[in-house]
Amino acid sequence: MADRFQEAGTAFVELLRLMARLRAPGGCPWDQKQTFDSIKPYTLEETYEVLDAIDRRDWPGLQGELGDLLLQPVFLAEIAREEQLFDIADSLRAINEKLVRRHPHIFGDAEARTADDVKKRWDEIKKAERADAGQALASSVLNEVLRAQPALVEAEKISAKAAGLGFEWPTVDGVLEKLTEEASEVAAARQTGSPEELEHEVGDLLFTVVNLARWMKVDSEQALRKANARFRDRFAYVERTLALGEGGAHSLEDMEERWQEAKRLDRAGKQTISVDK
Repeated sequence: MADRFQEAGTAFVELLRLMARLRAPGGCPWDQKQTFDSIKPYTLEETYEVLDAIDRRDWPGLQGELGDLLLQPVFLAEIAREEQLFDIADSLRAINEKLVRRHPHIFGDAEARTADDVKKRWDEIKKAERADAGQALASSVLNEVLRAQPALVEAEKISAKAAGLGFEWPTVDGVLEKLTEEASEVAAARQTGSPEELEHEVGDLLFTVVNLARWMKVDSEQALRKANARFRDRFAYVERTLALGEGGAHSLEDMEERWQEAKRLDRAGKQTISVDK
């Protein structure tokens, strides 16, 4: 059996060659017309398809989805090479050097006994790198959190940053009390009839829910993705058992009864719904 690193390297080089051929004169018209901006949506889409395959424990599917995801940086790097900005080898060297530099407890003589120790060391090294590069310190620690990411992820990261500076409830009870407070403010905002105020209060409520998830060490993005998947399955059960959409009239009570039935089957591990995801 060939060395796995050599085999992977050979396959990666072939991917680079294929991408270069598609972009070259006489290649694929669609690939040739793509730009940094036009590829961005596909990069995001492929990322979520990887997450979906993991959620569904679809390992053969994950194999293919990882390949689709790998294509995205190769595509972007090929565009960068054509514009003489950088090459994929530069990106690979950069991440290799960063991994070594930010893991001195593995590749140096530093110590880090826990995952929290590693995270703290990573952040310290990251700040030192910025200082060495002559970058001005951010006016707020929250400026270190990217805005261009899913809102749930952003909320979790900025609340964690604030908590790291001591802006944190002593216990989870404080978060639960805040959740009740924000829910009551949403109810009050309904009475004003102001869409702006309602949006504001719902946003505060969502942020507090994310804070609660972080406090309890639950990944809010993954929790919501899994809740979405459960809703899909249970609603599909309601659709199938009541033949919704086929002209029949059904009351909300009928649908709620089948929904609760789906929940019971799901929890008992007896759900047998087939749903395209």
